Amino acid sequence: MRYWRVERRQAEGQLDLGRALDLLAAIGHADVNAMAGAILKTAGTAASIAQCTIFAYEFGNRPRTVAVADRRGGRFLQDIADSYARHYYALDGNQSVIAPARQPKLDPAIVLHQQASDEIDHPGYRAVCYLKPNVSDRLSLLVQPAGDIWLSVNFYRDSSQGQFQPGEIAAIETLSPLFAHAVKHHYCLNGQPAQGVAPMMLARLRQHCPALSKRELDVLRCVLEGLTAVEIAETMGVQPSSVTTYQKRAYKRLGISSQRQLFALCMAPAPV
Repeated sequence: MRYWRVERRQAEGQLDLGRALDLLAAIGHADVNAMAGAILKTAGTAASIAQCTIFAYEFGNRPRTVAVADRRGGRFLQDIADSYARHYYALDGNQSVIAPARQPKLDPAIVLHQQASDEIDHPGYRAVCYLKPNVSDRLSLLVQPAGDIWLSVNFYRDSSQGQFQPGEIAAIETLSPLFAHAVKHHYCLNGQPAQGVAPMMLARLRQHCPALSKRELDVLRCVLEGLTAVEIAETMGVQPSSVTTYQKRAYKRLGISSQRQLFALCMAPAPV
């Protein structure tokens, strides 16, 4: 598992004009998966890639699936992406890039992160996100359109192809500025309006108490969205008793004891 910043350099060879036009046409497209499909086709000229997903990590919350593209078609990859966002995102090695700082600042750099299936210790994460979809390796392009938002463009390698080779990684790295700009513009047009009020309120809670865990934040977000403990449990894939435990723990950290106080805290001025 490794990550590195992309150095801007002159691309070798030429990019097919049709592929570049596909990327431009996908920005703001009504088909939610058009951008992932265009990126998959373009990156496929540089390496053998089976799938592509795009996630948005907003305000330290669990990720939201922006788009998916799978050469096999169907909902299979969408279901895998949903499982990742619900249960396993906190185990992802990319968290060392996305969530290391207490108050992240905007970083214009593009970061590449490589993670192979045999580098994942958690058996559930490895089984659901790598073994089940027959993935041996993943290369992620991480870009930050705003100080508290990260976008991740993920390229997945079929196990029959082995892991990404150095030449393939270099070719994708050369194309990564193009992908990064396309995804950022697409997110500005299609992604940001979907954030809603709850993520903004959750960002305020994180300012009040940076010690809140990801699971605690997940529960608080659902509470702010008006879900019951049973509905939250179904969303997170845990028992209702676990939801109650996370909620009580979060309330204790915040120094509150009720949902009404939670909303009041969200509306209070941010700590200096």
